[in-house]
Amino acid sequence: MTDSWYSDDQATLGDRLAAARDAGGLTQNELAQRLGVRAKTLRDWENDLSEPRANRLQMLAALLGVSLRWLLTGEGDDVSPPGADTPQPDPALKQALSDLRALRGELLRMGEKLGRLEKTLRLQTALAPEVRRE
Repeated sequence: MTDSWYSDDQATLGDRLAAARDAGGLTQNELAQRLGVRAKTLRDWENDLSEPRANRLQMLAALLGVSLRWLLTGEGDDVSPPGADTPQPDPALKQALSDLRALRGELLRMGEKLGRLEKTLRLQTALAPEVRRE
């Protein structure tokens, strides 16, 4: 199996989780079932859209046969990354992946900011008629 998406120096928690799951020969559905979570939850963890709680992180490390330290930081005992025998992707591809991750983070932060702004506007709009009556 050749997965060129994995790179030790660029890997996130989600990347390491997916790499360890792949190395263990598990599907997302199989791992989710063993953990007692929905497959969507596991997909969100692997896509860095959310993060597991501490108790789930410990379960993940044990089920996948990796150290908790490696899963969190990429340091320490790890799995052989998928495609370890294949050459590393070219630097332009690595940069594009890094840019994509940065943009995804910005998009999430902007979405949260937009949600807060929308809530503030709804509250102000709801209060506006009361202010005019006074």
